[in-house]
Amino acid sequence: MSQNIQPPAPDSFTAAPAAPAPARTGNIGLGIVAAVVAALVAAGAYGAIMNAIDREIGYAAAGVGLLVGLAAGKLGGRNPVLPVVAAALSLGAVYLGQLFFIALVLADYGNVGVFEVLDKAGVGGLADIWKEGADFKTYLFIALGGFVAFGAAKKVSD
Repeated sequence: MSQNIQPPAPDSFTAAPAAPAPARTGNIGLGIVAAVVAALVAAGAYGAIMNAIDREIGYAAAGVGLLVGLAAGKLGGRNPVLPVVAAALSLGAVYLGQLFFIALVLADYGNVGVFEVLDKAGVGGLADIWKEGADFKTYLFIALGGFVAFGAAKKVSD
């Protein structure tokens, strides 16, 4: 006696395989705008963190890169230009954060506001002070921010 075994009837869970998710195309313009905004916010936060703890830390520079890279990759999608843009913006953001830190220190030292320091010293004056105090670690942190931004933008866009 031969039994003919039939598979169960299809139901709503086994009827058909799910369609693959559509590829994200993203919006490169939106990704760049989001990365610029993230870079400016992260630069301010980086300078404030350094001022609060009175030193530079690599984790914060990596956080700047992560924030910029995530903003670019998530909103910009899979465009090969975005990781490069995120890295460049992150390099600038870490540098601006370091300048902001210098401005905050000078404001505390002179017992004046940050805007007064910016008015008197200007960005050029802050950059001159930055050059005098820059060492290997300063450049390493800038590079770290760019590296993390590139990787984060690439990773989240896949």
